[in-house]
Amino acid sequence: MLNISPNKLNRTVDLSKYKAGERVFHKRHYKRFNQFLLAFSIIVLIILFLPWTQTISGKGYLTTLTPDQRPQTIQSPIPGRIEKWFVREGDFVKKGDTILFISEVKNEYFDPRLVERTGMQLKAKEMSVTSYQEKVKALNTQISALNQERGLKLQQAKNKLLQSKLKVQSDSIDLEAAKTNITIAQRQYDRVVQLQSEGLKAMTDTEEKRLKLQETQAKLISQENKLLASKNDVINAQVEIGRVQAEYTDKISKARSEMMTAQSNQFDSEAQVTKLENEYTNYEMRSQLHYIRAPQDGFINKALQAGIGETFKEGDRLVGIMPANYDMAVETFVDPIDLPLVHIGEKIRIQFDGWPAIVFNGWPNASYGTYGGEIVAIETFISPNGKYRVLVAPDPTAEEWPKDLRVGSGANTLALLDDVQIWFELWRQLNGFPPNYYQPETSGSSSKTAKK
Repeated sequence: MLNISPNKLNRTVDLSKYKAGERVFHKRHYKRFNQFLLAFSIIVLIILFLPWTQTISGKGYLTTLTPDQRPQTIQSPIPGRIEKWFVREGDFVKKGDTILFISEVKNEYFDPRLVERTGMQLKAKEMSVTSYQEKVKALNTQISALNQERGLKLQQAKNKLLQSKLKVQSDSIDLEAAKTNITIAQRQYDRVVQLQSEGLKAMTDTEEKRLKLQETQAKLISQENKLLASKNDVINAQVEIGRVQAEYTDKISKARSEMMTAQSNQFDSEAQVTKLENEYTNYEMRSQLHYIRAPQDGFINKALQAGIGETFKEGDRLVGIMPANYDMAVETFVDPIDLPLVHIGEKIRIQFDGWPAIVFNGWPNASYGTYGGEIVAIETFISPNGKYRVLVAPDPTAEEWPKDLRVGSGANTLALLDDVQIWFELWRQLNGFPPNYYQPETSGSSSKTAKK
């Protein structure tokens, strides 16, 4: 029992003589077992050389192909208070249908006639702009009239100046004539005095000549006064021209100043009109925001703000809506090491949660319950879960996806890569190598070179 003796029991004792030994050491049993092992080895060897499709598995969920078809929440751009609901959860609404009515919570918008009164203010300011425009036109007319009157007044003063200058010339000639007359009168008087001293003339003649000399001297003085008066008239005419120029310059400047003031008031009123138009449009649009409407056809999922009289801030979510019309897609995620192997346009096999399936990763043709897909988008930035997001659309050349699929349900994906033999895939899996790197045939000559 302890195997101390060097003698072998099976060599000295024939166990085949016993019934138990005969059953155990029957040679036919060895022969069948060896045949089984040989057949199994041949089958396994054949299987190792069968083709195997390399795959990249991923897990995701159902979504929509475009962002505007995905479930969304409706927010209010203004703060308010819920006054009335027009829908219930699960109702179907069309685009533009009213979902709920809200009221204002800010005191500056409490006035129910705010839009109407703002419109009245706008009309009043527009009339003010019109009145200022008319005042500017009147002042322009006044300035034109003053310019015309100034021209006439200046022409009149210039004519008077010319007349005064001509009068000076006339008086100057008369003065010269008076000087000539006084010279003649002085000579006649001197001759008469001499003749009278010689006794040739009477005293009466002498007195007449003296009187005539004095009259001539008086005329000379009078003519000098006239000449001085004429020169004074010339100066007065020149002063009048300057006065007229200054007077009408002052009037025109004052009128222009009033016109500029009127234009400034006009521009200020126009700015206020523009501001009131902006406020009127804002108030009008804000009043329309009191009715929360459906942005598109869809189903009301859930009321995120419930009750009557509940207040909320701008941007708060009020209700969720699911679009009625959408194109189904699958959003799946792949590991960073597998990202270079995934390309747009490649075929994907998908298993949906709730649909029974028998999946053979390497034999997609033998799988049951999977559906075809095609990669339409690959995210270039890693997601928070440490993987890259891939969007898969239905393959138009494969079987149609089930009609009862709903957005948000789970899905498992298999990206079909290169075809290799099973022994190579086992060797790759045991060593932890990634699938074979290759490029699609449509990527160009450089890709073909890389594949080689």
